[in-house]
Amino acid sequence: MNIKRVMIAAPKSGSGKTGITCALLKSLKNKGIKTVSFKCGPDYIDPMYHKNALGVPSYNLDTFFTGEKSTRSLFARNASGFDFAVFEGVMGLFDGVGGVRADGSSFDLARVTKTPILLVIDAKGMGRSVIPEILGFKSYDKENLIKGVILNRTSEGMFNILKPLIEEECDISALGFIPDMKDRAFSSRHLGLVTPDDTGNLDEVLEELTGYFEKNVSFEELEEIAGSAEDIEAEALPETVKDDSKQPVIAVARDEAFCFIYEDNLTELKNAGAKIVFFSPLHDACIPEGVAGLILPGGYPELHLKELSENTSMLESVRKAYEAKMPIFAECGGFMYLQKSIEDKDGVVYITTGIFDGELKFKGKPVRFGYVTLKEKSPNFLDEGEEIKGHEFHYFDSDDNGSDVICTKPFTGRTYEAVKDFDNVWAGFPHLYFPSNPSFAIKFVEKCVSFMSK
Repeated sequence: MNIKRVMIAAPKSGSGKTGITCALLKSLKNKGIKTVSFKCGPDYIDPMYHKNALGVPSYNLDTFFTGEKSTRSLFARNASGFDFAVFEGVMGLFDGVGGVRADGSSFDLARVTKTPILLVIDAKGMGRSVIPEILGFKSYDKENLIKGVILNRTSEGMFNILKPLIEEECDISALGFIPDMKDRAFSSRHLGLVTPDDTGNLDEVLEELTGYFEKNVSFEELEEIAGSAEDIEAEALPETVKDDSKQPVIAVARDEAFCFIYEDNLTELKNAGAKIVFFSPLHDACIPEGVAGLILPGGYPELHLKELSENTSMLESVRKAYEAKMPIFAECGGFMYLQKSIEDKDGVVYITTGIFDGELKFKGKPVRFGYVTLKEKSPNFLDEGEEIKGHEFHYFDSDDNGSDVICTKPFTGRTYEAVKDFDNVWAGFPHLYFPSNPSFAIKFVEKCVSFMSK
């Protein structure tokens, strides 16, 4: 396939990738260019900015999750019909699994998809010192993918001085700069950026940032670099044979408290024959009528504990679904919601569904963090010996996390038990990426079909 594309990457986190990516996406939208975006790695919040704030379809791609072949196929599937693709990198350009492996890194994704890279350099407090930083990254780029740089948090005067030096000494295009926006930058929370819904002046900040981008960054050079991307060959992903007469409806929680959902997870469920409807544990009185499955994704339930605990009709509705043996998939925040109680940062205890006996508390630091490979002790949602990949990132922990699945850390090989996995239920802290093993989604939908037929 052939589509114009670039990756916005940086030497480290906090360099301004998300802001510049959003500015580019908004600029492309302003120009009427049909654009799709991709986030490298297991991140939910950055795609929310791409999709919720800008109206641009956004997906995750990760070479640890899906390897080279499937990653290219996922890219091809989700980029089909678009004219321009923007990739946003993760962490530093070469930071993959364990911070040191190639797979999972922005660079590996760029390599696999043959995507030119624009390196964002946080140039605040720097002058000519940006040159050895650029040269160092270029020398480490064995694929010659780094095609340009954008200087962030620098002045017009300094950029005009540095531009000819960068282009002469680094043999690379200096496309432009973004001035220091000081307190106008996107805010952060313990899992990353604050979600778009919690950013009161987001539209205003994006307008200002896009204005700087369109004024100070050469779109002509950027478009030329994007157009230089090589064609890639990608195999079509297998289609699942569907029986529309047995199409189960799956209710997926989606609101301010439960918002961490991979778009490709929903696609895998649809490909397996399901219809998706959304509901809000915060605002609705009960789960939708006539559904045959329930998905409670992660998010920030800890920020809405009072409202969640006071919505007693919803708590009862979820309990009844469990008691009726409806298939339930719950991860991280959704798993927290199924426990007996959650104690917030201030020591206030809130009662939740009580389906499980666990009591959760805030630990003040990441409890478990990073990629995991998961294998069931007894086959249920996967066949014997199969694995699925995911990640964990949470500050709360339970005294009853489950022990039905073996989780393996891919870098160290360390293993630990997690997840409540029995009958029609999978509930635990790990977030799963269904395309890493589509059989999981197929099995879940099959369980929903069986439930529907009872």
